Amino acid sequence: MAADTPVARGAAARLLRNPAVAPVVVLTAGLLGAGYLYVTDPHEGGQFLPRCPFRLVTGLLCPACGGTRMVYDLMHGHFAAAWADNRMLLLAAPFALALLGRWAFEGLRGRRWRPAFSRRTQIVILSVAVLWTVVRNTV
Repeated sequence: MAADTPVARGAAARLLRNPAVAPVVVLTAGLLGAGYLYVTDPHEGGQFLPRCPFRLVTGLLCPACGGTRMVYDLMHGHFAAAWADNRMLLLAAPFALALLGRWAFEGLRGRRWRPAFSRRTQIVILSVAVLWTVVRNTV
């Protein structure tokens, strides 16, 4: 059977609709990125790591700036340095990881899952991010 037949396209479409595909791809990409980051010190210049587009355009720190350094420091057991890199992101990381874990768990069980945040929760998250951005750029 040729790779570009209706049967092959149908099989590929069914695979991509499987609820486990997206979380498994995200987890795999995250693990590959973490493996690369583990051996690549973002504290040193000249590394092949993404730059923050917000900072490139505005010169200001975004709410996630320092996240790459924070993850590197956590992986190497430097907790005080991770705290200095980005306190708010360090505090939010367990919640984000729990959401990712739930998404993967539900996907592997064959169920689709989307977190549903109330409007109030969304406003709180956005307000904290904006406040954190203002505080870290003025202090």
